[in-house]
Amino acid sequence: MSRLIGVYGAAGCGRGIMPLLRAQYPATELVFIDDGQAPGYVNGHDILTWTDFLERQSGEKAVSIAIAASKTRQNLAEKCSAAKIPLIEARAASVVQMDEVAIGDGACLSPFVTLTSNIRIGRCFHANLYSYVEHDCIIGDFVTFAPGAKVNGDVTVGDHAYIGSGAVLRQGNTIGAGAIIGMGAVVTRDVPPNVTVVGNPAKPLIKD
Repeated sequence: MSRLIGVYGAAGCGRGIMPLLRAQYPATELVFIDDGQAPGYVNGHDILTWTDFLERQSGEKAVSIAIAASKTRQNLAEKCSAAKIPLIEARAASVVQMDEVAIGDGACLSPFVTLTSNIRIGRCFHANLYSYVEHDCIIGDFVTFAPGAKVNGDVTVGDHAYIGSGAVLRQGNTIGAGAIIGMGAVVTRDVPPNVTVVGNPAKPLIKD
């Protein structure tokens, strides 16, 4: 039975995820889905509209959502669910996963990500290059870790939170839903929902 996998998003994030899926599924037809760039062709793969993807003949279909904006990821996940198209995990061969790690559908795990033990991760998690999650963490749905994000033990991260490149979360902290942790921030205390923090130690961002 033939299989068709679509990477939703033909921009930078999608072009980084496609090679992971190509390595995982070498005998599978792989395409990009991007209504804004279709029809087209990039890095050896067709770019289709969502409608064209649905109409492409295949015995089995799946989608990886490679869109950085978490709310857009959620909307696209709901669209896939309505069309009865399952989400598929993209995982680099170099990912380290230890004991008792549960990951929701549709994760994108880039090279050199580490997930240690007793971790619960929600749907459509994006973990970029060299990010890690230590023991006993709970990560919500549609969370994004930028490259080098460091999440230490017993941390809770709410839905749609964004952890910036090189940020460090101290053990035991809670990061509220929709919070944004700035690049290089060192978080030493809890962060409320929908608050942006920056600096070392991290403090709420005050806009001029």
